[in-house]
Parts: sequence; structure tokens; C-alpha cells
Amino acid sequence: MPRRTVNRSEMEPYRRTVDEILNAFDTSAQTGLRRQQAQERLERYGKNELATEASVPAWRKFLGQFTDILVVLLILAALISAGLWLYERDSAVPYEAMAILAIVLLNGLMGYLQQARAEQAVAALRQMSAAHANVIRDGARQSILASELVPGDLILVEEGDTVPADARLIQSTALQTAEAALTGESLPVPKDTAAIARDAGSGDRHNMIFSSTAATYGHGRAVVTATGMHTQMGRIAELLKEMPDETTPLQKELDRVGKLLAIVVVVIAMAMIATIILVEDVRGFSAIFEVLILGVALAVAAVPEGLPAMVTAVLSLGLQRMAKRNAIIRHLAAVETLGSTNIIASDKTGTLTKNEMTVRVVVTASGRVTLTGTGYAPKGDVRRDGGETIDGALRFELVRALSAAERASNAVLQERDGRWTVQGDPTEGALIVAARKAGLEAEARDARFARIAEVPFSSERKLMSTVHSDAERQEHLLTLTKGAPDVLLTRCSQELVGEKARPLSAERRAKILSSNEELAGEALRTLGVAFRLLPKDTSGREAFDEQVEQSLVFLGLIGMIDPPRDEARDAVARAKGAGIRPVMITGDHPKTAAVIAAELGIAADSRAVTGAELEKMPDEMLDGTVRDVSVYARINPEQKLRIVRALQRDGMIVAMTGDGVNDAPALKIADIGVAMGITGTDVSKGAADIVLADDNFASIVAAVEEGRVIFSNIRKFLRYLLSSNIGEVMTMFFGVLLTEVIGLTAAGSGGVVLPLLATQILWINLVTDGAPALALGIDPKDASTMKQPPRPRGEGVITRRMWAGIFFVGAVMAAGTLFVLDASLPGGLIEGSGTIAYAQTMAFTTLVMFQLFNVFNARSDERSAFSGVFENHWLWAAIGLSLLLHAAVIHTPFLQQALSTVDLSLTDWLYCAAVASSVLWLCELGKAVARASERPATRPQGEK
Repeated sequence: MPRRTVNRSEMEPYRRTVDEILNAFDTSAQTGLRRQQAQERLERYGKNELATEASVPAWRKFLGQFTDILVVLLILAALISAGLWLYERDSAVPYEAMAILAIVLLNGLMGYLQQARAEQAVAALRQMSAAHANVIRDGARQSILASELVPGDLILVEEGDTVPADARLIQSTALQTAEAALTGESLPVPKDTAAIARDAGSGDRHNMIFSSTAATYGHGRAVVTATGMHTQMGRIAELLKEMPDETTPLQKELDRVGKLLAIVVVVIAMAMIATIILVEDVRGFSAIFEVLILGVALAVAAVPEGLPAMVTAVLSLGLQRMAKRNAIIRHLAAVETLGSTNIIASDKTGTLTKNEMTVRVVVTASGRVTLTGTGYAPKGDVRRDGGETIDGALRFELVRALSAAERASNAVLQERDGRWTVQGDPTEGALIVAARKAGLEAEARDARFARIAEVPFSSERKLMSTVHSDAERQEHLLTLTKGAPDVLLTRCSQELVGEKARPLSAERRAKILSSNEELAGEALRTLGVAFRLLPKDTSGREAFDEQVEQSLVFLGLIGMIDPPRDEARDAVARAKGAGIRPVMITGDHPKTAAVIAAELGIAADSRAVTGAELEKMPDEMLDGTVRDVSVYARINPEQKLRIVRALQRDGMIVAMTGDGVNDAPALKIADIGVAMGITGTDVSKGAADIVLADDNFASIVAAVEEGRVIFSNIRKFLRYLLSSNIGEVMTMFFGVLLTEVIGLTAAGSGGVVLPLLATQILWINLVTDGAPALALGIDPKDASTMKQPPRPRGEGVITRRMWAGIFFVGAVMAAGTLFVLDASLPGGLIEGSGTIAYAQTMAFTTLVMFQLFNVFNARSDERSAFSGVFENHWLWAAIGLSLLLHAAVIHTPFLQQALSTVDLSLTDWLYCAAVASSVLWLCELGKAVARASERPATRPQGEK
């Protein structure tokens, strides 16, 4: 029999019945596609991705490194220099032109490689945060990359999911989707499975779900009908915004600094050119041209045009380190905010705890039962308190309670390679495991109690109900409800005692609530279960709603524990040591929240503010409450939003966790929204700045630490680059002004005499601004990183203190370099005997070594340069490479010709090193004075 194929051009999925759709796409409503089918269709139809713009060719990216106006001027100057050489023929080859062009090309190559590395890092991060889809293939539920979906795949969509492809619903339980991005419909659209007989637009196809829309309520199962550019969203792809290149406040600030520095340097260069031409005896076009080249070279060397690329590279490498620690950054600006965070408002379940719920206790009208075993493996004993046999009324009540809890669940318990896992909600998984421990087999329960309807859980009702037929009692339908005990009890009028339902008296209500408090006091999460018999004719109604959750029969309480993560206590302690206050905001019981918070060290007392209490508080009272209270329980998403706003009004920088659809507003308004990667919905992930791959509180603290390290390293290479560049500018500026004082005039021979040549300045920029600066950008974290308070809100990347240090170091470099220049020449303040070429080579070498010594200063404004001096192996490698390159320029004949250098003796090298080391000793002295006079508690984080 020939295999059926998918012919999408002839399909109108919304007009076909469910059976026709399944047949047309050769798939099954129970088992989905086979793996081989999926692979064949992936090869045939391609990945489920929208077409993107063609990438920029490598050669164009490389040429893009030479578009800066200063670089263009330098290239033009090199060409003119070559032209002058052709005219004058004063040397065998045009050394100056070749040197300038070689340095420009090397700078361009370094910029290109750096940009390529940054792009690769960003691409890797995007891959880490790629969307996933839940499908059924080969009869098993799986999570796959959304890009691997193919027509005919059976997808599962739940509240909070982003729909991964266009699909025809074959099962829908109160499913609603937000389609504003596609159709403009502002309200969620209810979905069903009925075929549509007439032609309908996208907004009227109630049996279809569309790619990139979000499920806001309920759940469903659907057959993929279109992927990639064949989806509705693909057809209007021009309406979708491509992810723009993100510019963070940090990058904007650095851009402003770079432009300001460029203006200052260009003004200085023009003033210097004018001074040289007016003061010096500059004659002829060649001499004037040499001065002009010097001005352009100085501007090129002094302006940190590589700052944006350097910041991008450091950010990208840092984000990869974060990803390895399970924190995936979606917005670069979050990295900057992390260093200022002083509140981490975290959920309890799965973040501070393991999210491996285990049922420990079941309490019914006839007694209390304890279950042993941990995790999802259905292994453990069921015992009565006191060790007595479980029989009679207690046994009947236990079976009914666990059966109701298990039937009213959507999770799936699976065993793979000897490991038990749960697909779905961990709480529901724990209920299923408990039912298995009690001897209730899933197959038998499935056969008897077929589900016909569901009233999904909502955070407002705090309940979930399912409606079943009973194969053994066909005259009734059975409603099973589970949820928060205090809420559920208000819906109950009776209680199951043995095999009979008895009226629920006020005394029994109080006793049940008391038992609930006792379980919560044991740090157990409590869940109530109940049932109700409905008349058979109820099934004739089109839909069931929360009205079935009335006049219920209470079955019992189920207590379960989600033990704290082993690493959470240490993470809380580290956060507090870093000046960050952890705050627990949970929907759980206040006593459970208080016990867990006390165990983790979040709160010393047992105080927990409930949602009911918070609801009664005016904003003024809440503003005072959030200063003192660190535990909030029974909180709904709207109240979570109020807490965040109150903390922000108090001047706090808040990182907020969330996982549900309704958490999205709080995640958006928080300074840093943190979504759960495992339990979080696609909507919450889309609203967040950070996604935790492991849903672990410790990963938030690790992200804060990495964020601080990244910001600190950016400051390090800024401190280094700016001080070094300003040192070059000061050297040239004051060298020209003090020409007669330092003996440059006496050494000249009628031409223009300068402290350094244009090619030498460009070489310094190439050798010292590249590898050492990048090595500083990946400097290892300092042990005191998480012992500093958060960085003040609004503090710039370059502070006044940094600027003072930058100009001080620049002045020391200029003074030392000119000192060596003077001492190497006859005349001036210090009598010397060298030639102008020798003096310039000595000054050239001194300035290079000044900058290499300055690398160690730049690692901190406070900490000694000798603290952890051998931690950064890349830094030593960069310094070694720079020295080797500079030695080659000094001692290789061809390079001597190109950069006008002469050989230096060992004594000369030691002399240059000794003078250059002064920048290290002077800064060390300043740091020691600062440490002695400044109290540690007043040091803002990042000022290292």
C-alpha cells in the first residue's frame, strides 16, 4: 500500500473533521508520528523557522573595520607618504607608508576577529535559549526543539505555552489563546475542535492555533498543519520585528565617553599641529605632511575606537560563563543591573527547594497515614501512625482520597533507563506516586474512570476539578476536586466517614483546619481533595465550569514536602554577605513558608505576611512592611506586583522570579525578571531578562556574582585603555610644548623633531591596547566580589575616582617618558649624549613598558597589584607577547627601518623598565593610603 504524503496546498485544515486531519497527515491521536516519519518530513519541509536575512559576508565585515573617519585619514596619509617616497626616493622602500598600512591592517584584523568571536558567543547564547515544544512521538511525550517540528506532529499545548507552529486542534479543554500579534484581537480567543463548514479568516478559525500566539488558559492537543514560512505568522513575517542588536546603557555611556575623548583629542592634535608648524622651523610639503601624519596618528591611537567591540566581547564571554552556571541572559542590560541588585524576591517551590514533591501524610476522618520513600520512584511503605494495620474505614478513605487526587491530575509518571521522572506538575506527580504506593494501578483506574471534562486550575480559584464517567456506576458522573484546603473546605457540605458521606459540622471544619495547620507547621505543603456525584444528564451540557465545585464531599488532607535544596542555604548566606536581601514570595501556606525560610536563613523570625493581610494594606503601610518582612505567603500574581512596586518605591533594585502566565507583569516591572527554565511558561520566559536552566536560587546568586565580575572587568580594561591613551596624548602634547626645555631643539638638525614618531604611536596602540586589554576583560573573579555591597543605583561605569586615577597615571607616564627622553639627549634639564633616534627609541620603549606595568594597576583601584598577581595566566601571556613584539621592533633591522628605532643595550632596557615601574609603585602607595583612610563598609561594589 503506498504511503500517504502531506499535500499542504490542497489542505484547508480548519474545514476538516478531526478524523480527516489525522488521515490527511498520516498521524495518530494517541501515538503521534513515528521517528522515521518525522525525520523524513524534516528533510522534506525544512526546519520550523522563519526566513532570516542573509548574513553579511566575511569580506564585508573585514572591510567594515576600516570605515572610521580617522582610520580612513590614516590610510590616505599612508598613500600620500608612498607618493612622496616615489617623488623623493630618499630610502630603498617606503618604510613609513608600509609601517602605517601594516599597523592599520593588523588593527583591522584584530577588530574583525574580535567581532567574529562576539557574534559566535551571541549565537551560542541564542541557541541555549531556543524554544522547545512538547510533542507525542512513538507514543511517548517528548520535549524537542520547536525548530524540529514537522507537519503531522502531535503537539501538547498548556496554559502559558507559546504555540510553536500552526496546528489543528483535536482536543481542547477550556483552551484560550492570545492572538493579538496575529489578528489584533485584544481578548483571549476560546478554542474548540469542531470543523468549520464555511470559509473563515484567521480570527474566526476557532479550531486552529497559530504559531507565536500564547495559550492563556486551559490545554489542548493539536496536529501541526504548517511550519516555518508556511504558517500564518510566516506569511506576514514583515510584521514581525527581527531581534535588533541590543545597545545597553553601558554601551551607550561608553559611546559617549569615546566621542567626548575623540573631540578632546582631535582638538589637542590640531592645537599641537598648529603649534609645531608655528613654533618649529617647518619647511616644505614633506615636513608639513609629517606633522599632519603625526596628528592623525595621535588621534587614532588616543581614541579607543575598539571599546564597543571590546565590551561586546567581554559581555559575550561573561554571558557564556553565566550560561554554564545555568543562568541564560536574554537582555544584555540585565548584566549591568545585576551589580546593583539588593533584593532577590524568589518563589519557594523549585527555586529554594528541590521541586521533588513527596507525599508524606494523608489525613482523613478516621486517622492519619504516613508514606515513606522520596522522589518519584513509586517505592515505599504506607503506615498508620503508631504502626497499626490500615484497614476498615481508614483504608477505604485513604483509597478514595488518593484515587481522587491521582485522577484529578494531568502529570505523567515515566520510567526511563531505571530513572523515574514526571512530565507535568511536580505536585501532581507526587500524588500519582503516592497512589502507586497505596496499590492503585493506573490502568485499572483509567478503564473505570474515563475523563470527560476538566475545569483547569487557576491562581484565583486555587482549585482544579475533573469530571469522569464511572464504568461501575453509570447512573452518575463523578467530579473530583483538589486544591488549597482552606478554599476547598468552603465548597464542601459533607465529609466522607468510612463509606458514608456525613454533614460537615462546624466542629469538624475547625478540626480539619487545625490538622491543616499542624501539617503546615511540619513544613508540609497541604492539599485538600473532595468529590461530588453529578446526575448523568449533566453530560448533556456543552461545558462544565466552576459551578461543579459546590456541595462537595470532603475526602481528606494530603501533606507533602518539597525539601530545601542543599545549596540554597549557602546561596542565601552568600547573598546576604553581598548586601542582598533574599525575600520569599510564595503561594504556599504561611507556616510552611516561615519554616522553610527560617531553615534557609531568609528570616530569623516566623513572621509571614499573607495575601489576605496584604490585600487590606494601603500602599503607605505596604511601603513600611516591605522594609522589614522577608516572607510572603498565599500571594497571587497581582499581589506580587504590588510587593515589587513597593520595594522599588523604597529605592530597591529588585530581581523577581516567576514561572506562570500571570507572573509576566511582575517580571516585566521588576528591575530584573527571572523566569524558570524548567517549570516556567513560554510567556514568563518571554517577559524575563534571565532564564534559569535549573530553576535554582543558587543560580540567581551565581548570576549576580558573574554580573559583578563582568562589570568589574569592564572597568578594569577601561581604566587601562583610557589611562594609557591619555598618557600617550600627554607625552606628545607636553613634549611639543617643552621642546626647548628637554633638549629636543638642540638634538634636531633643522627638521621637525618630535618625542615620538607617528608609526611609533600607532605601534604602541597595536601592541598594548589589544591583547592586554582583552586579558583584563576575562580577569578571574576576586574573592571579595560577593563581600561588597551592591553598586549604587545610577552610578556610571566610570566614576570620579576612576577619572582621577586615569589622569594621574597618564601624567606619571608622560613625565617618566619625557624624563627618559631628556636624559638621552644632549642639553635639556638632564645632560645626555645620545642621538635623536636613540632618545626616541628609549622614550618609545619606556612608554610601552609604562603601559605594561599599568596593566597590573588597572586590576583594582583599591586592592594591591600583587594580590592574586598570578591568577590571570592570559594576562601574563599578553604581556609576554607585547614584550616580544616590541623587542622585535627594536632589534630587527627591517622593523628598525620601518619604525626608526635603534638597538638598545641590556642596561638601556633595565633603565626603561626601572623608570616605567614607577607607575606601579606610585599607584601602590596611593592605594595603601586610600585603604588606610577609607572604611570598608563605605566601598561601593565594583570600585576595586
